[in-house]
Amino acid sequence: MSLPGFDMKAEGKKLGLVGWVQNTDEGTVQGQLQGPISKVRHMQEWLETRGSPKSHIDRANFRNEKVIVKLDYSDFQIVK
Repeated sequence: MSLPGFDMKAEGKKLGLVGWVQNTDEGTVQGQLQGPISKVRHMQEWLETRGSPKSHIDRANFRNEKVIVKLDYSDFQIVK
């Protein structure tokens, strides 16, 4: 079985991003991305236009963006 988060995790790792992703009970996905701004923007575009093969994207919202000095995570995880 393939969950949407697994493809997102693979894409995040490919881009060298860290953070987490979680499927919600409402059928949405939430998470946090950290890394170079160009890579984060690339991931945002991927999420808005493509996403996981089994996903259906109605809308992508990105909030609480800020510049950080140090990464809070060391890898990209799927939270259950």
